[in-house]
Order: sequence, then C-alpha cells, then structure tokens
Amino acid sequence: MAERSTAAVDVADNSGDEPLAAQAAKATADGVDTQNGQAADGPMPEKDGERTTAAPAAAPELHSGHKLARRYRLEECVTRVDGFSSWRAMDEKLRRAVGVHLLPADHARARSVLAAARSSALLGDPRFVQVLDAVEENDLVYVVHEWLPDATELTALLAAGPLEAHEAYQLVSQISQAMAAAHREGLAHLRLTPSAILRTSTGQYRIRGLAVNAALRGITSETPQRADTEAIGALLYAALTQRWPYESDAYGLTGLPKGVGLIAPDQVRAGVHRGLGELAMRALANDGATASRQEPACTTPEELAKAVAAMPRIRPPEPAFTAPPEYQQTTYQQGSYGRPAGPGAKTVQNVPVVPPAPLQSRTGRVLKWGVAALLIAALGLGSWQLADTLLERLNQGSNSDTGPSQPPADDAPDKKEPSKALPLSQATVLAIGGDQVKPEDADKTIDGSTDTGWVTPQYKGYPKFGNLPGRRDGSGIIVDLGSVQNVTGIELDLYAAGQKLQVRAAAPDASAPDSLDNFSQRLTKLETTQKKLQTTLEAPVRTRYVLVHITELPQDDEGHYRGGINNIKVLGHSS
Repeated sequence: MAERSTAAVDVADNSGDEPLAAQAAKATADGVDTQNGQAADGPMPEKDGERTTAAPAAAPELHSGHKLARRYRLEECVTRVDGFSSWRAMDEKLRRAVGVHLLPADHARARSVLAAARSSALLGDPRFVQVLDAVEENDLVYVVHEWLPDATELTALLAAGPLEAHEAYQLVSQISQAMAAAHREGLAHLRLTPSAILRTSTGQYRIRGLAVNAALRGITSETPQRADTEAIGALLYAALTQRWPYESDAYGLTGLPKGVGLIAPDQVRAGVHRGLGELAMRALANDGATASRQEPACTTPEELAKAVAAMPRIRPPEPAFTAPPEYQQTTYQQGSYGRPAGPGAKTVQNVPVVPPAPLQSRTGRVLKWGVAALLIAALGLGSWQLADTLLERLNQGSNSDTGPSQPPADDAPDKKEPSKALPLSQATVLAIGGDQVKPEDADKTIDGSTDTGWVTPQYKGYPKFGNLPGRRDGSGIIVDLGSVQNVTGIELDLYAAGQKLQVRAAAPDASAPDSLDNFSQRLTKLETTQKKLQTTLEAPVRTRYVLVHITELPQDDEGHYRGGINNIKVLGHSS
C-alpha cells in the first residue's frame, strides 16, 4: 500500500531546537502558557527528505468559555502558533476532558488537516490517542481528540533520569509495533518526539498526533517509514542515555558533544544494556552511524519490531527487598540479666531456681482444702458487706426531701457563640507585580461548589508559577466579608494536594487591600497542605479581608506545575 506523507506532531513540546527568544516570537501571548518567558511549543528542525509548507501567522481569536457545536467548551489554550491553536476543552455532553486543534477554514493546511484526522480516526488502534471528531463549521476547522489526564509524557520521565532496561525494552517494542501497524494502513508520524509519547498508569505507551499534527505543521516526507524508524531509534537512545543523539539540545535533553558524530550509547553512559544499545544504533544507522556488530540497519518500523522480537526477553527487575525493622528488646531483656559482664565487673553465677515439689502427702491435701475454704469465706463476707452498703445508700436517697444536687449557677461554663460560615461578598485575585492570574475565575472560589474554582495555568520547569518575573512571590485569592467580622476558622477545598500556602488577614481598618504587605495578621503558617485544609483559630481575629496566598504549585500528572482553589469558607460570628 502506498504510504501517505502526512504525519503527526506534538503541539505542546519544548523542542529546544531554536533559541528561546525565537520560540517565544513564534507564539502570541494570548492564551498560551509560558514557562520562563518562552512559549510552550516550538518548531522542530527539518530533516533530510522532510518539507514544511508556509502557513499564515494568525490563529483564530477564540477565548476560554467559547463553545464549539454547542458541546465542546474551550477551557485553556495550550498552543497558538503557525496559524492554528490547540486547547484543553470539556465535552459537556459526555462530561469528559478532550483536546481540540483549531484553525481557520481558509488556512492553507485546513483540507489536509481534515483528511489526516479522518484517516487517523479510521485506524481505531488503541495504541494511539484517538481522534474523536473532525468538523468544518462557521469558517473554522477543528479536530477533537482524547485527553489522557493520568498519562505522563516521556519528556517528564526522561527528566528524572534514563529508563531502566526493561522499561526501555517495553518502550521500543510497543512504539515500533504500533507504528508498523500504522504504516500498513498508509499513515506516518514524522514527528515522534519524547512529548508525543505518553505512558499511562498501567504501563502502556500511547502515541499522540498520528497524521493530524504533521498536517497542522505542513510536514511531509519522501521516505516516511525511514523517518519514523530513525525517530524511534532516537527515542530509545534518549531512554538509555538521557541524551539526545544529535549535536543540538532538544526536548530538555543535552545533545552529544560537537564534532564526534553519533557514538554508541554504552560510550555515553556506563551500564547501558548492550542489546538495546545496538538496536538503537541500527535504527539510527540511516543517519550515517555504523552498528557495532555490523547487523543491517532497520529502515522501517516493521523491521525494527522484528529485531526487537528477536532479542532475548528482558525481564523486569526484582522487587527490592526491604529488611524488617530491628528487633526491639523489652525492658526485662535490656537489663543485666543474661548479659556478659563488662571488664572489671564481679562475676555472679546464675543459680537455677528449682520449683517446690507439689504437696502430695495427706497433710498437704488437708492444707489445700483449708486454704480454699478460707478464700470462699472471705469472698462471701466481702460480698455481704458490699450489698449492705449499697442498700443503705439507696434508702438514704429515697428518704431525702431534697432533689438531686445541681451545680450553682455561677459554676456553669460560659456559653460561647458558635462559629458559622460567614457570608462572602466578593473574591479577587491577588495582583503581584501588577499581574493577575485568571481574574475572571476568582468568584468561582466562593460559589459554594467544589466542582468549579480558580485554577492556574500549567507551568513547566518551576513550581513558583513558572518562575516568571512578577510571579515568583506567588498569587492567591482575596475574600471580602462585606464588613469587619470575628473570624474563628478557615476551611479550604483546593484544586490539588501539595500546594504551599498560608492564610492571612488584613487589619480591621484596612480598606481594599491589594498587596501582600496589607495582610499583617497571620491565620495559618506557610506550609505544604493536603487537598483540604481546616483550621480553627485559638482566638477570634477581627478583619474584613482574608487572603489565601499560594507560593508554590504541585506537579500534575503531565510533569508540569498547576494549582488553585475550588472553594473558600470563612468561619466566625458577627461582630
């Protein structure tokens, strides 16, 4: 079957193949998450045999909350580059998260994107992220695909270190078999980067962007099977060495030293599995490398999959044995009994204790019966005295003219006014450096629902809001109680566990505080919290304004950083 030249491209990666300024210049600031000042997507260098067609620079100007087909609600822009944009959206009909690619209907690549999406959807292979819909509507072309919140990009896995041999074997085995099946149907990828590979919680590797994203980028190739095979070899090389097998740095990985060419993985890092290292070289032999044992180069995913199957199976590592805790001796065992005496100490010979012989004679039997009779008599006498005492007390209680004693009124405990949820009139986002994070979602934190809330964008590389200038001191939500109240507690439902935050209050006479310095009263200490936070204050605090200040964000399932607040409840009583 003739191979198609369309291929897929991951649209949310940091390729690192161009200077950061060049990458940032190719994406608009509207709706694009940025990390350290650069856009979350970057171009990929062209390889031999690959071509990229030109495209308009403007993407559709849509914003969060816009609905497509009265069903897909756009929530967050992930990429805006090359005339198209990519979004995380909500399918309100099926109540699930989806991904959406958008571009104008008159875009030069619109027809090829629709064709690629429909071809990919027909494949129906669960090893690929599925295309769910491909529509041209109202001068827009959009492609809807699966969103896997529990999956982790290979980029994030490699950031933690090289993969263990069995895991690298599973990676190359599953990816090569999947791409062989795709090429049998005439579909190519051409952009198999680490961020195009997802590992699910069950250990399965899935490929996203088959055909669709290459059409979005306008990437074609005269030898698509060779290009995809070499890309799989690069992924395996990176998994074994945590290095990118070319001179340029890419995808968060350091490239090889300049001028030395492609060297075997075991020359880059000690302890690399020899069979997997040779397999990576065979797949990368298309770029001029020579396999160490002179096996023929693998030029198609089918050949690579057969080479993987021919290897001896690599078993998973044995589970690490955890030694049991050291036996803790009892107090008796920790004494000097039975221990060897120290130098200079007097030696005491242990004399075995011989139990007394049982009373077997006639006198002994008489003595036993006598002791038993005395015990029975003592028990009877004690029981009679106890019963007599109880009856006497009952008689006294029945003959008394007075009722049960009551504590004097002065001794009654003071009744404090119970705490209750105070009404919240307004919520705003704390502006640090003159910048607010998603101010339009602030009121969702006081609507009483835990299903909605104020959620930050997704940041890469740094938990302190991407370490962006002006946001390194964090952000948060300011709650207005409407008037000065006595605050006695705080209850928070957070977007995720692991956020580092504190709760502060403004002075009673404060008026519209808008900076961290205006909140001088500390209600909770700065610490990393669980998803729910409940705090009762030792003494009421008088204030009108309460600030939930977040300084660091937790890592999400995709290896990035995101946080937020679902619901805020302030407890107290009216002043």
